[in-house]
Amino acid sequence: MNFSLRRSALCLLLAAGVATAGAPSSAQAAGKPTKPSAPTCGTTIYKSSGSAWTCTFDDEFGGTSLDGSKWIAQETANSGYTSGLTACFVNSPNNISVANGTLNLTARKEAAPLTCTDPAGDFTTQYTSGMVSTYGRFGQAYGRFEVRAKLPAATVAGLQESFWLWPVNPYKYGAWPGSGEIDIAEVYSQYADRAIPYIHYNAGAFDPNVTNTSCFISDVAAFHSYAVEWTTSTLKIVYDGTTCLVDTWNPAAPLISPQPFDQPFIIALTQALGIGNNAFDPATTPLPATTQVDYVRVWK
Repeated sequence: MNFSLRRSALCLLLAAGVATAGAPSSAQAAGKPTKPSAPTCGTTIYKSSGSAWTCTFDDEFGGTSLDGSKWIAQETANSGYTSGLTACFVNSPNNISVANGTLNLTARKEAAPLTCTDPAGDFTTQYTSGMVSTYGRFGQAYGRFEVRAKLPAATVAGLQESFWLWPVNPYKYGAWPGSGEIDIAEVYSQYADRAIPYIHYNAGAFDPNVTNTSCFISDVAAFHSYAVEWTTSTLKIVYDGTTCLVDTWNPAAPLISPQPFDQPFIIALTQALGIGNNAFDPATTPLPATTQVDYVRVWK
């Protein structure tokens, strides 16, 4: 089984999506300063040292729309990043919505074909998907990043869900993967009994701990927590409280540890169509398909 499938257009800068941010609040529009409440992350949790983590970012999705102070909708029109090979990331309430305490990211078939605007060349498709990120809103180096989510129930090929971290400056140490990427979890619907973590960087020697295929999850259609604990020397992936991967990276020269994982990364959440061995098949892949995110919490 090929679990090394990479998202298309990965090296394209997500920054272009800034233009898709939500409208400012009425207070912001009036020029009045707004002071966000301090994040709480639901409860206090503790480091292995016994000291408490400090909450730095928290979205429990308790409103009725995406919080534009925390997230932007990533669109193919701005970033050139596509959903699989055939679908368009769009900023539509049919694809990105907040209701009943969850963020909902949906891949769907539209009633009629549409033109997907793409910097690499417009294309016609009948499929759209949803993706959000914290670009321009929040980034952090080191700490604990956690997503609690319920994935589509599909167990046939064609869907891919990703919870991942991307460097604020994706070219600081060169083109991808030189500046790093932290895939907390990627789930390919054909192999829905497991989530795949992947630490991307240019290694100085073979690194056997950048990924594995043994992070099993029971009942993909239930809520699970997906987390990474990131220090200056280790990246530990934790699913439902169980550690399934620990990487102590060793970058190729001229970088030295903790490079490239020494700069702030943003959070990205993606519901996409699959490619490669997990390719989308309109005849068998069930749509619409929705990832429901209960919360995103970050500590330092």
